[in-house]
Amino acid sequence: MPYTFAQGRRVFSTRHGLKMKKSAALQNGLLAIAALALIGVLAFLYDKTQAGDMRGQGEALSRLRELKEIDARWDADVQRSASEREAASGPLLDRRAALDSTLRRLSATARDASSKALSASLLQISLLMREKAQLVEDFKAENAASRKGLDGSAQFTRELSDLLATAPGLTAPAGKPPGNPMDAALGRIATGAPLYFWLAREAQQRDLEAALLDVQQAVAALAATPPSALPAASTEALQSKSGQLREALATLWTRKAAEQKLTLQIATLPTSARIGALTQSLERELEAGLQEKDVYRAYLIGYAGALLILLGWLAFKLRAANVSLEERVQRRTVELSDALQHLKESEAQLIQSEKMSSLGQMVAGVAHEINTPLAYVKNSLGTVADKLPQLGSALNGTEQLLALLQNGDANPDQLSKQFALVSQQLATLKQQGVVEELGTLVRDGLYGTGQMAEIVGNLKDFSRLDRSKVTAFNLNEGLGSTLLLAKHLLKSVTVEKNFGAIPNVVCSPSQINQVFLNLITNAAQAQEGMSAAKIILNTRAAQFNGKEGITIEVIDNGKGIPAEVLPKIFDPFFSTKEIGKGTGLGLSISYKIIEQHGGRIEVESAPGKGTRFAVHLPLKPPAESSQPPAESSPPPAPPAAPPAAA
Repeated sequence: MPYTFAQGRRVFSTRHGLKMKKSAALQNGLLAIAALALIGVLAFLYDKTQAGDMRGQGEALSRLRELKEIDARWDADVQRSASEREAASGPLLDRRAALDSTLRRLSATARDASSKALSASLLQISLLMREKAQLVEDFKAENAASRKGLDGSAQFTRELSDLLATAPGLTAPAGKPPGNPMDAALGRIATGAPLYFWLAREAQQRDLEAALLDVQQAVAALAATPPSALPAASTEALQSKSGQLREALATLWTRKAAEQKLTLQIATLPTSARIGALTQSLERELEAGLQEKDVYRAYLIGYAGALLILLGWLAFKLRAANVSLEERVQRRTVELSDALQHLKESEAQLIQSEKMSSLGQMVAGVAHEINTPLAYVKNSLGTVADKLPQLGSALNGTEQLLALLQNGDANPDQLSKQFALVSQQLATLKQQGVVEELGTLVRDGLYGTGQMAEIVGNLKDFSRLDRSKVTAFNLNEGLGSTLLLAKHLLKSVTVEKNFGAIPNVVCSPSQINQVFLNLITNAAQAQEGMSAAKIILNTRAAQFNGKEGITIEVIDNGKGIPAEVLPKIFDPFFSTKEIGKGTGLGLSISYKIIEQHGGRIEVESAPGKGTRFAVHLPLKPPAESSQPPAESSPPPAPPAAPPAAA
């Protein structure tokens, strides 16, 4: 066929059109790359002006101020405890707990602040602060012991003075001035011990030792007096109290020395200096970062101005392109109308997909349930296969015997031998009960196939696409069928069924079963890992909107739903489960299904106690609810109800 001009024009037009399309695609690609580059530069400059990392440094400075305050309070407590007669009021253990909390938060901040100074000094400061905390604890113990020694010296000094005043034979004779050499020594101890506790000087300790020696010598002198002058009981009491006084003063001297040593160690630890140096370094880093932000902020302002100019020019160019926009809008409106129609058609598919997703999660459990009756059939057929050779052998022997009998001139010996063989085979079959056993195996196989047919029927009824079919349905049977499908999820869950005598409900059984499956699955998953997991299913007849209806309750004793999450649980695509474990459509679709049937779902939950879902359905749905609505909208928040434990 000759090549015509029209054909050549069509070829040229086709090639030109392809070339123009390629050119337009290239231009669009270059424009997209340029736009992405401009946006990328803008995002980079904007990111550089943000103070996200500055917040981390500010948080670190706040934590350092807390450390410095703890350090200063420790120093004040140590000074007050070492100098005051009464114990310090601030409990050191609380500050130690505050230190641990502050160090943990400072370590967490250091990972986000990206500060070299903080990373380099944090470990050393942490070790110094913990060392000081331990020293303060040791100081607290030594200070308490020295106070105990001081209190003991005061107590035994008073008791010795009281004993000297009341013991018979120790009072001054008539006509002589009152007093005893021991009184002066005890007075020196009563005055010198508090001074030593406050100042802890060696001269004060020597004076106390001299006064204690005078007391001991006076006690020894009194003990050497005749018994008529001083009773034995008074002598023993003086010696005992003087020994206790000596031990109390020894405790005061020893513990006070250890306390002073700890005070010196605490004072020489460079915690305050290290915290101050790190604070200054962080402040310098923060100031440098803020200066850098200011520079990038100036760049951002200039770049934004240039982009505004560019956008103005593009707006001018786009105004000319708006001439054909109205026509494109009309075409787009038609397309959107078609898309809306497709969306309406996809709504039922979405609900069905959610059901298939739920069924997909149960494939393993259903397969296990099918394997059990399948084992009946397999074992029965295997045993039948083992018994068939015996039956075949007996049948062949019988056929040979019949052939010999039909043959009139058969050898009597051969006939007798064949008859004996057949008789033996039949006796063996009768003795082993092969026929009865085969009957039992056939019944077992039929029972297994019946169970498999029941499971497959439940799956078929649940996953049927004919969702618009409305019929009278017993909800107790629907719950039983759902429990069978969810059996593998309920292996470690105790299910309590309180099914009341309820009338049938006019509904779509497939849709209602999907609601039951969603609620039971959520209840089981809310109790994963719990040792006493339990689900309670209640059904009862109840009034609904002034008419007869049914109430179904699904109650669990799981972890519950937080108050801030409760209003969102019926929102589409809202899920608190991990990625891959939930679509967020189960409760939303369940809410829509019950709403289309003229009912409602209520939820009550308390964290740590459990959750109660209540489904209320009328016996007959309204006429407008028998078909899916033209438009769907997100369900409202669940009705407010006081928390109730499952």
